[in-house]
Formats: sequence, C-alpha cells, structure tokens
Amino acid sequence: MTQWYMTALIIIVILAVFFLTVMIIDGNRFRVVEYQLYSSKVKKEHRYVVLSDLHNKSYGEKNSRLIRKIIGLTPEGILIAGDILTAKPGKSYEVALDLIKNLAEKYPIYYGMGNHETRLFLYPETYGDMGERYLADLNKVSVDFLKNESQQCEDNIRITGLDMDRNYYKRLKKYPMDSNYLKETLGEADKQKYEVLLAHNPDYFEEYAEWGADLVLSGHVHGGMMRLPVLGGVISPSVKLFPKYDGGIFKIGKSTMILSRGLGMHTIPIRIFNPGELILLKISPESE
Repeated sequence: MTQWYMTALIIIVILAVFFLTVMIIDGNRFRVVEYQLYSSKVKKEHRYVVLSDLHNKSYGEKNSRLIRKIIGLTPEGILIAGDILTAKPGKSYEVALDLIKNLAEKYPIYYGMGNHETRLFLYPETYGDMGERYLADLNKVSVDFLKNESQQCEDNIRITGLDMDRNYYKRLKKYPMDSNYLKETLGEADKQKYEVLLAHNPDYFEEYAEWGADLVLSGHVHGGMMRLPVLGGVISPSVKLFPKYDGGIFKIGKSTMILSRGLGMHTIPIRIFNPGELILLKISPESE
C-alpha cells in the first residue's frame, strides 16, 4: 500500500466523519430567523411564528424545546406553511398533532397545506381515512385548516391557504401553471387587505405575486438539504440542482416571499450546514 493511497484514505475517513458529525448536529438543532416587513395596510405591529416542514420531527419530548422557544418569541399567532407531518401509510401523525394541540391552547393557528397533507386526502386507497381523522383532530382544537380558504384577521390581514394540484409538485421540471388557476382556486385577491398566502411550493412565486399576494410563506425545499458557500442549497425535492428558491427572502414587485428551510427531514434525512429554521415574522406599519 503506497503512501499516497494511505494519505488519501485518511483524508476520506476524516471527511466522512466530519460530514457525518455535521449531519447529526444540524439534523437535531434549529435556529430562529427573524424577518421585519412593513406595509401601509396595517395599523400596528403583528408578530407571527412560521412553521414549515416539521415532518413529525420532535425537538425534545413532545417538542418541548421547540414549544419553549416559540413561547419566548411571544407571537400573536402561528402560521403553518405545510408538511408538519409525513404522509406514509400506517405512520402515526401524533408528533405533529401533539405539537399543534399544545400550541392551539395558547395561539390561533392558521394551517396551510403542504404536499404531504394533500396526499392524505388525494389517495385514500393508500392512506385510508388518515386525512379525515387528522382533519377531525385539528377541528377539535379549533385550528383554521385553510384548504383553498381564507381567514380574515384583525387589522386588515387576510390569510389564505393554497392546496395545490399534484401536477405542481412534479419533479425535474416546473409544470406550467394556467394563468387562471389561482383565481379559479382561491378567488380574487383583495387589494385592500394585506394578503398573506400560505403556498408550500416556492417555485410558483411569480404566479403568487401576479395573483396579488403581499406576502407568500413557503417551504418544501428544506434549504436544499446541504448548503454551500455562495452556491446555497444543493438540491430541491423536485431534483433541481442549486434551486433558485432555496431559503430566505425574495421580492417581485410589491410581493415578498419568505421561504423557510423547514424544521425536519424525510426520505433522505440529510441536513448539512443547514440547521432547521423557526421563523419570527414581524409586520409593521410603514414609517411616515
């Protein structure tokens, strides 16, 4: 065995141990990310916590670490951008439900659907009555489950949840969205309201902006699983390398999208240089 071969082997082992360590650490921690937005449509500051892509992950027993952090942020409500559970035949959703039950005792919750929630209702032959049971359990704790519905909140804020057709979650390429799809699915946006759209897939930000959303809250991409300097997220669930929308804040005209990197994992349980995100959102009046 040559010296070169031994050196290369040692380097490979060191790198493997390093990345495995980072993956374990990042897969079990989250950070708080704060966004401050301004609008002339609101008269006072509003504070919301945004949750996305938990996928039945538990930070501490019954998500005690996550709940303590949320309470410490003193939000007035919780906005969910989808995939709090993982759709898998026979898999329990109790972790997700326990978190929501606990939070619902303290805050109003506005729940937008992700592709995993959509699957439960779309494929009863696979998931049985799991979707109906989950919805019934949410209704018991008065969660606003916004399945192509809107909820009027105080101070001119209107929250809408989009349940996207499965075609818009296709892999490898972006499926074209019909120009009338959002209007036919959600109705017209109210230009007098501060329109918050819970839309899980960020790939259609241009279409959400055209519909009239002031603020879009999305997830789905998990930050690209692994993040690299300058290049950002490496791969999206639609199997796109270095996706345009991988996490953070984006703007088109008067519309803003906040894309959460999520809190959990599924299928390929990888987070490297990419800890989970708990988002604190502040919406304040514009300064005169």
